[in-house]
Amino acid sequence: MSERTPILVIGASGQIGRFLLPRLDDLGLDYLAVSRDPPPGDSRWISGALPDAMPPLPPLRAVICLGPLDHLAPWLSATRLAGTPHVIATSSMSAETKRDSEVPAERDLSRRLRDAETKTVATCASRGMPWTVFRPTLIYGAGVDKSLTPVVHTARRRRLFPLPAGRGQRQPVHAEDIAAAVVAALSSPLAAQGRTFPIGGGERMSAAEMFRRVRRSAGVFTLPVPVPRLALDLAGWLSPALRGPIHRLDSDLIADNRELERCLGVHPRAFQPTPETWLTPR
Repeated sequence: MSERTPILVIGASGQIGRFLLPRLDDLGLDYLAVSRDPPPGDSRWISGALPDAMPPLPPLRAVICLGPLDHLAPWLSATRLAGTPHVIATSSMSAETKRDSEVPAERDLSRRLRDAETKTVATCASRGMPWTVFRPTLIYGAGVDKSLTPVVHTARRRRLFPLPAGRGQRQPVHAEDIAAAVVAALSSPLAAQGRTFPIGGGERMSAAEMFRRVRRSAGVFTLPVPVPRLALDLAGWLSPALRGPIHRLDSDLIADNRELERCLGVHPRAFQPTPETWLTPR
């Protein structure tokens, strides 16, 4: 297939896409970026959404899905794409870490992710399309995540930063490092085909240390507010939705990067956030 055959990027306006598209530009690769609200004036952006609002597509070199995998799977199954494009998709380590969560909605998320992975792989296999799946840990770095960035923004307003006790290991991964892994899979298809790669950051630390580093990078003074385990347990008792996140504070949420590094040569960065890390793009 020609190098000028476009790459379809679904979820291009999300946090990974913000770093991926410039890398594709730097490599001189053509792409079609899908968004519900594409920016005007750029013919490379097209309007669409998974699973039922995708436009007609030309022959593609690859399909990169950075959005919900459980939306990709039914669309891919129901759509006959020309040729055999390389399907590269992001799932989540939640497929495993939330498998036995105390919260039913989290167990359901884990099941849906695993089912979507299985269906995506089966569809690709039945049509001779190469596939690669990435399972990231906690993603940060673009100022649009729903985990650490909201904590920073709230702390900046209130000048109070909660520091929950937590012994479990964490391995936050920068969105740009996931974008680098996607490009590596695209550039080295033989090394990436038929593989599911966990991907975490280049450093592991306790959950408590992760929050301490986030506080230090907030960019303004905030008063540290240690939250003891007893208070966390009480909060979980009062709010069932918090039981899963609180329980996981003492669980390891990490990824083994060895295959990622060996096969694709990608070495994610250590967790050293700065105030700019938490700036929401305008």
